Amino acid sequence: MPTLATFNGIKINMYADEHPPPHFHARHAGFVAQIALHDLRVMEGSLPVAQLRLVREWAGTRISQLLGAWTALETGILPEAIA
Repeated sequence: MPTLATFNGIKINMYADEHPPPHFHARHAGFVAQIALHDLRVMEGSLPVAQLRLVREWAGTRISQLLGAWTALETGILPEAIA
């Protein structure tokens, strides 16, 4: 479970053995949400409203990097952290 980023108490992870569609996991204070990359919707779980807004803002400017991380994990490569 590579940690791709940590900011404002939020941790962003992806798993190597995940199912489509491409997504990431955002964790904050006991909350966990799976966020789809194509539209940044919450697929499962939840986050507090303020943290969800921050996650969507962060991810919205890094979609290509997140998709690259997803592709890397699918091919067995550990992705690099995303700033």
